Amino acid sequence: MTDDKRVGPPHFGSERDMLRAFLDYHRATLAMKCEGLTDEELRQQSMPPSTLSLLGLVRHMAEVERSWFRRVFEDNEAPLVWSDRIDFQAAYDASKSTRAEAFAAWEAEVENSRRVEREADSLDQAGLQPRWGEEVSLRMALVHVLLEYGRHNGHADFLREGIDGTVGA
Repeated sequence: MTDDKRVGPPHFGSERDMLRAFLDYHRATLAMKCEGLTDEELRQQSMPPSTLSLLGLVRHMAEVERSWFRRVFEDNEAPLVWSDRIDFQAAYDASKSTRAEAFAAWEAEVENSRRVEREADSLDQAGLQPRWGEEVSLRMALVHVLLEYGRHNGHADFLREGIDGTVGA
C-alpha cells in the first residue's frame, strides 16, 4: 500500500463533526486498502466458500451508502445499485466488475450521502427506513454506516494481507 494519507478525526468537536470525520476516515480506509491493486487483485476472493473480495466490499459499501442515505432520506423506492430486487448479496459478486465501475458507483453514493448529511438541519432529522417500515434519525444512519465501514474494513485488512502480505492500518 502507499503512504497513509487519511485525515484522522479531531480529538474535540461537536457530535456531528465527530461522526462526519470518523465516517470519512473509514471511507478513506477502504479506499486505501484498494490502492495500487489491479482489477484482478481487487477481485481476488478470500478462501472458499467465501466469495468476498475487496472489489465486492467497495460495491457493497455503495449499496450501504445508498440504502441509508438515498433510500431513507430521499427516495424510499430507489433501486439498489446492483440489484433491482433489494438483494444486498448481489454487490459481493464482483467477478465481472472493474475498479472504474465499482469506485464510480461508490464515490457517487458517498457524495450523495455527504450532501444529504450537510443539508440536514439536525442529526434528529427523520427518514423512513424502507426495510423496517420505521423512521430513523440521521444520527442513527450515520452511526450504522460508520459501524458497517468498521466491520468491513476489518475484512479489507484480511483481504489485502492475502494479496500482498501487508498488515492493516
